[in-house]
Amino acid sequence: MRFAINHITAPKLSLEQFFATARTLGLTEVEIRGDLPDIVGTVQPAAVKAAAENAGVTIISINALYPFNVWSGDLPARAVAMADYAQASGAKALVMCPLNDGTAVSFGELVAALEAMKPILEDRGLIGFVEPLGFPVSSLRTKAEAIKAIDAAGGGDVYKLVHDTFHHHLAGEPVFFPERTGLVHISGVADRAVPVADMLDAHRVLVDAEDRLENIAQIKALEEAGYDGAYSFEPFAKEVHDLRNVADAVKRSMDYISASI
Repeated sequence: MRFAINHITAPKLSLEQFFATARTLGLTEVEIRGDLPDIVGTVQPAAVKAAAENAGVTIISINALYPFNVWSGDLPARAVAMADYAQASGAKALVMCPLNDGTAVSFGELVAALEAMKPILEDRGLIGFVEPLGFPVSSLRTKAEAIKAIDAAGGGDVYKLVHDTFHHHLAGEPVFFPERTGLVHISGVADRAVPVADMLDAHRVLVDAEDRLENIAQIKALEEAGYDGAYSFEPFAKEVHDLRNVADAVKRSMDYISASI
């Protein structure tokens, strides 16, 4: 299996330090962000591209266009700006996350947003990574609904799914779609006190033997079904962000996962 790493794993590291950490771990695929840390808002795309080339890493995605399924207000302009940034920085894809505040978004609105975003991505040679969020308040919880909308929008050649092991578990969706999946995000939850329905990003740590999300079972299912893309670490927990040596912790998680599958 192919590991990658998302900058959220070590948001206190500069872009160059983050890329160097990836290479220290033997990784060549990375994800950068527009929130934590806000690379998109603070570093020129040409500088990102040069840093990636110097480090020998590929930027597989930028996280994230939100809320992509509400195509109104400033979202169209932000979508174009983020796509321009991705193209200029050498990124291959944009992660696209749905509205996540308890407000319902209709299937028709979802399809319309995918239709509107499609030419923006196509014109820049980008892939749209659609990431359903499994939270109870999410407006798009399942990968099955995402695929239905992608097909309704005629976007099968532009859009792929993000299978996030955390969100897959929260949504309770038993089905896997390896042939439609472009990226897998991996993180674990070890806290035994929190009910599944109450799990938040803040609970997401590196995957180890205490994991409650069945990461190993999910990865095995994806591998056996033919998924051949990257598995990118995406832990949001402050306890991970505060580690003095995040590379060692990620290496332990990589070794655990590799030994377990």
